[in-house]
Amino acid sequence: MPKGINFNTFLCSKKKYKDFELKFQVRLKDGGGNSGVQIRSKIHDEKKLAVTGPQCDIGAGYWGSLYGENFGGMMKQAPADKVNEKLKKADFNEYYIKCVGKKVTIKVNDVVAVDDEFPKMPEEGIIAWQLHGGGGMEVTFKDIVFKELK
Repeated sequence: MPKGINFNTFLCSKKKYKDFELKFQVRLKDGGGNSGVQIRSKIHDEKKLAVTGPQCDIGAGYWGSLYGENFGGMMKQAPADKVNEKLKKADFNEYYIKCVGKKVTIKVNDVVAVDDEFPKMPEEGIIAWQLHGGGGMEVTFKDIVFKELK
């Protein structure tokens, strides 16, 4: 098994976004590993493509949570029991993110995981797809639909 990297790195958008809707399918190979999608974030280390900001989490115990990557830690823990009822651990799951103003809505397989206002939510920022450090893991994103809301 590949060693992987020892730091989190990201596939980052070049453009900054304010309000948007994002839908995609995501699978963690064999149900293991950890990933996420940064919203309204910023790059703080260009060499490693490391970012700071809110992250919509993907991984055991954290599916659908909003976590502050280099941004203060857990912002809102998703109700794992409700999310896990519909979670397909080793298969593709539907993930939905809507960000308008300070309000963030996250759904996993149509289960509302987060639907709240966050005072420290940045006004705008990049979208960034996480490759988590810490060993060989594989995440697949597909059927990505992004809609900027104006």
